[in-house]
Amino acid sequence: MSTTPKKKSATREWADALLFAVIAASLIRWLLLEPFTIPTASMEKSLLVGDFLFVSKMHYGTRIPKTILQVPLTHQKIWGTDLPSYSDAVQLPYYRLPGFSKIKRNDVVVFNFPEEHWYPVDLKTNYIKRAVGVPGDVLEIKDTQLYINGQFGDNPEQMQFSYDVLTSRQLNAEFFDQYGINPDSYFGFSDNSGYLVYATDRVIEELKQASVVTSVKKRTNKSTQGDGNIFPDGAFFGWNKDHFGPLEIPGEGMTIELTEDNIRKYGYTIEKFERLDDVRFEGNDLYIDGEKQSQYTFKQDYYFMMGDNRHDSLDSRFWGFVPEDHVVGKAWFLWLSLEKHKSFINKIRWNRFFRSIH
Repeated sequence: MSTTPKKKSATREWADALLFAVIAASLIRWLLLEPFTIPTASMEKSLLVGDFLFVSKMHYGTRIPKTILQVPLTHQKIWGTDLPSYSDAVQLPYYRLPGFSKIKRNDVVVFNFPEEHWYPVDLKTNYIKRAVGVPGDVLEIKDTQLYINGQFGDNPEQMQFSYDVLTSRQLNAEFFDQYGINPDSYFGFSDNSGYLVYATDRVIEELKQASVVTSVKKRTNKSTQGDGNIFPDGAFFGWNKDHFGPLEIPGEGMTIELTEDNIRKYGYTIEKFERLDDVRFEGNDLYIDGEKQSQYTFKQDYYFMMGDNRHDSLDSRFWGFVPEDHVVGKAWFLWLSLEKHKSFINKIRWNRFFRSIH
């Protein structure tokens, strides 16, 4: 005796389709590609606020989720609420599937912000910067110029710095717009003598030709006192964001002697990111599991990340190395770009559609 299968209701069909869509989207987001939006100006003009891009998980190898108890397609919060979207009751060990390549110097990388120690690693806020230094590199900055292993580092084509631009009169948004400078990239001085401007070398050369511009001077911190906000101890080493290092970037298998200088340079990294259970410092001595250490061998690779907008970027100069287990993926290509300061059809930056990221 044959029976006719019971037809699903329209509600059940919609529910099944929605479930399939959520599962498929979650798998794509985890295994292959994740959408990302540029929220700040730290990568201008290479990447602009309002750029929408895809991050490839495949290039460096997909990272197995550490936090598995999580609402699908969320990050830290449930949409539109302040409710956590996850539970950290179950945490898996770090593991990454094989990828196409390792991080290369000058790759644009999306990673979890290392300093958010209150979140599980895979749920820390996503940042995007350029990997200017890779394991084993000795990095130094002299008068804003990056050096790698004693040689000039590659300068991104659209790299920006800050400048004092003095003018003979006040200027408006239309003036700056013709140079491609948006309202978030210039600020008037209180005495109306000019503007602080973030711009590329090319734009600055063009500004110098404007009849209303009387003087242009690059802002550079030449102090030898050091900046206490600079990693790892700017006040002690006399470093600031424009004069930094030399500092060797640690990698898996690299062994250091635990001198006072090395404790200052690498102690924080060892304590916070090497996945050790019992780490403590007594003066200039490091103890692991109660035993004093004279040397230390790193367990994973680290990277030095900087924004292309060098004077408006919170990056490794301020908070240190990015551990390999914090790497999300490679910034791959743009698929949409919207200018927040314009309206209607003018918001769309058509020339940035489907542009690869370098």
